[in-house]
Amino acid sequence: MTDLNLGVIGNSHVAALIDQRGRLVWLCLPRLDGDPVFCNLLRNDAEGSEKGISDVVVEDFASSAQSYQKNSAILVTTITDKKGNAIKITDFVPRFKQYDRIFRPAMLIRRIEPISGMCHIRIRLRPMFEHGSVEPARTLGSNHIRFVSTVMALRLTTDAPISYVNNETVFPLARPINLILGPDESLADSIVRVAREFEERTNDYWLDWVRYLSVPFEWQDAVIRAAITLKLCSFEETGAVVAALTTSIPEAPNTARNWDYRYCWLRDAYFVVQALNRLGATLSMEGFLDYITTVSSGHSNGDLRPVYGIIPDMPLDEIEVPALPGYRGFGPVRIGNRASEQTQHDSYGSVILAAAQMFFDHRLPRQGDLALFERLEHLGERARTLAFEPDAGLWEFRGRTRIHTHSAALCWAACDRLAKIAKVLGLDSRAEYWRSAAQDLRGRILESAWSEERKSFVASLGGTDLDASVLLMQEIGIVAANDPRFVATVDAIGTHLKRGRLLFRYSSEDDFGVPTTAFNLCTFWYIDALAAIGRPDEARELFQEMLSRRNHVGLLSEDLDPATGELWGNFPQTYSMVGLIVSAMRLSKSWEAAFWRGW
Repeated sequence: MTDLNLGVIGNSHVAALIDQRGRLVWLCLPRLDGDPVFCNLLRNDAEGSEKGISDVVVEDFASSAQSYQKNSAILVTTITDKKGNAIKITDFVPRFKQYDRIFRPAMLIRRIEPISGMCHIRIRLRPMFEHGSVEPARTLGSNHIRFVSTVMALRLTTDAPISYVNNETVFPLARPINLILGPDESLADSIVRVAREFEERTNDYWLDWVRYLSVPFEWQDAVIRAAITLKLCSFEETGAVVAALTTSIPEAPNTARNWDYRYCWLRDAYFVVQALNRLGATLSMEGFLDYITTVSSGHSNGDLRPVYGIIPDMPLDEIEVPALPGYRGFGPVRIGNRASEQTQHDSYGSVILAAAQMFFDHRLPRQGDLALFERLEHLGERARTLAFEPDAGLWEFRGRTRIHTHSAALCWAACDRLAKIAKVLGLDSRAEYWRSAAQDLRGRILESAWSEERKSFVASLGGTDLDASVLLMQEIGIVAANDPRFVATVDAIGTHLKRGRLLFRYSSEDDFGVPTTAFNLCTFWYIDALAAIGRPDEARELFQEMLSRRNHVGLLSEDLDPATGELWGNFPQTYSMVGLIVSAMRLSKSWEAAFWRGW
């Protein structure tokens, strides 16, 4: 049965998902938001045809094991047959420094090696084009197969017997073979040398990247895997960060909560760069700020949309794709996202929070200056104006609008951070202007967001529904963690939104009914809130629970079923990996306390 026990490989330009038996089930080309030429994840194999897949079928399959090479994005799958013969499949997407720049081609390399005895294998390569609707024509060369349609061409170059691959013939694996899948271009070098050298250089790149992360003392492997995953969800060419690598994995079974997450939400991207900044990986933030500059330059009135394409001016019209039945048949499959048409006022605060570090972090080669501050002021004015206007909120309700507490609080954060930036720049009059604006917003928000009935801050100003997003109020600084109102809020959220050990976003009915799965990031928010109000033991216990909910290679999707423990929602979800990093950084013993004083 299809599930989300998948590994991810990529290079910040393209990414692929591979299941536990080494089957390539998802790969979009020519970039992260492109045509899913390997789309078996959303085909459900309803016809028994297993199209949109690439795999190595071992005859008399017995078992498989999968893991990453240490501190890398190189995935290794070991498959054993019933006689004890075994092969190893090494999958990676090349990424390394070359000619003073990063080499990140739209290419995937598979190295298949015998490691014990002699397995009989069958190689299948079945791409589908135009969102699963077109089976490409094939043309064969001496060492390659071309897959061609009127809109796309893909080439496999290999030292395996071409006829065996093309006809999916069973043959004994007597020696290592290599599959190089990528653009329709000739490979002007030895296949073996390219595959081996690219693997070595890609491994060296990731080891070097991880070496400079400022990881916490505890849970280092979990944090490193989460950080690499976030890196793979960035589109380095423009600085965009996608919310996930997939589209239309439903948030729960038997639901139409299916969305395309292969785009850049300004809010989500802020959370990602915040997490990577804490680890010292600041280049993603610099790239995101370049992206934001491009985005904001296209809006002379200062308005922002909540989500943009990884190329900012791309249209995101939402359409349904009939050729793909969906994950386990739970359609529809959607391309594009109508959230781009929504009003979500927290975007302004998210952008300013992301940019603020440029004015305070002296590690950065490019510091924030007056010109950047003036651009941010335009966003701040929109935040101030819109703070008490209804919007769709961060959960992107499609059937209603409210004055959401989180959106208003992020508008306050925009003004508050502008005041701090102005002070650093020596702009006293602007600092006072933004301080006064923030003070006015804060008073009104805290008064209207508090519900005496609930004894809690609530989802919307003047409302009564509970919402996990109010747990961020102390995180952004609009209320102190020791404020009795915030402590009461944490208690109320835990009482009413927890199901077992997991936290729901909210429990009230939305556009699709009452939610049935827990939102992973909200559980991490709750963990952070517990730690902030002085309940670290409870927070650590719940954090360990969340670590146990990751899949076999340490990844999380968007949601968890509290009854079955199964992962649901788009995958891998940047929100969830961010939550893991932030909670680990907050809860871990310090290096000094653990290493020097013993633990």
